[in-house]
This record gives sequence, C-alpha cells and structure tokens, in this order.
Amino acid sequence: MHAGQLLAEALMKYADREDVIVLGLPRGGVPVAYEVAKQLHAPLDVLVVRKLGVPGYKELAMGAIASGGVQVIHHDVMRAMGIPRAALEAEAVLQLKELRRRELAYRGHTGTPEINGRIVILVDDGIATGSTIRAAVQALRQQHPQQIIIAVPVASPDSCADLEPIVDELLTLMTPEDFRGVSQWYEDFSQTTDAEVTQLLVKASDLEPAPML
Repeated sequence: MHAGQLLAEALMKYADREDVIVLGLPRGGVPVAYEVAKQLHAPLDVLVVRKLGVPGYKELAMGAIASGGVQVIHHDVMRAMGIPRAALEAEAVLQLKELRRRELAYRGHTGTPEINGRIVILVDDGIATGSTIRAAVQALRQQHPQQIIIAVPVASPDSCADLEPIVDELLTLMTPEDFRGVSQWYEDFSQTTDAEVTQLLVKASDLEPAPML
C-alpha cells in the first residue's frame, strides 16, 4: 500500500533497530503497518481494539475497548445522544467477544505482544475521532514500553491535538482542515478481511530481521 510506503519513509530513523516493534490496528491499519515493518526491518504484530458504536449510528463512536481490559468512554457523545449506561455496557459485551475472536484468529491466542522496554510504532490507516487509537495507547502503557509513536497517513487536526500529549511522537502525513473521514483521502479504501490480516502477519514473519548491533 502506497500510504504505508510513504509513512515508512518518514520513520526511517527507527530502521534496523532491535528494540522497535510495529503494531497495526486491525483491520485497515495492518496493510499500512506491513509496509512500515517491511521497510524498517522490524517485527509486525497486531493490537486489537474495538470501537463502541452508538446504537443506530455504528460509525459514530461512544468509546472503545482494547486488550488488557482497557475501556475509553466519550462521555460528551453519550450525553449529546442521550445514550443510557445500559446501552454502553451491552455494546461493550458484544465488542469484547469480537475482540477475543479476532485475537485468536490473527495471533492464535489472546492478549498483547511483548513490548516491555521496546519502541512501539502504532499504525492505523487514519484517525477520525481518536477513540480507537487512544484505547490502544492506554493498553500499551500498561506494559511499560520505552516509547509509543503513533504513525498514520491522515488524521483530523482536532484528534491530533488530543493525542499528542499522551504519546512520545505523533507522525501523520496529512492533517487536512476539511477532514470528514479517513476514506475520503484514499483512492482505494476497500475493506481488509480477516484472512488478509493473517496473511500479512505470516508474510511479515518471513521478512529479513533487523541486523545485530
């Protein structure tokens, strides 16, 4: 994917380092992350995060959950939409089940990869509200990484402003003022399948590792 190649070029200072790991957010972030991992000679893994969609408006997030029991809630969205706590809890139960299914499908087990003391480059195809990637960052912080870098091709300026204080570095190729959604900035935004995610992880495991320092 061209977006991943461009992102990798901006991350070359992290190439050929044994303490770097690239994590893609499934599903759409994994093809981007694969290109980054390939060019940096870094291992690739996934961190599964699930958006908690507003009832009747699934594309609108009222929060997100991630591996490790992390839950991020958009209280302003819940208040504005008049969403009861019971609806949030019901959605969280459904998404936790899907989160575990995906972990097993992609990685063969649940939980997060070993990142203690490592530089984590967290990659997605873009950032809209930021709730998904914020949950991912909170999950990662529990494992004491050396650094967390968010790297995406495109993001909304407001989300970048919210996320910058909680990570060591935020790299985005585009922060358009007229941002209306991630898909508008891609020529091809076809949906990535579970099978494609698994295939990319297998391909990444066969890539040449970083040289010994």
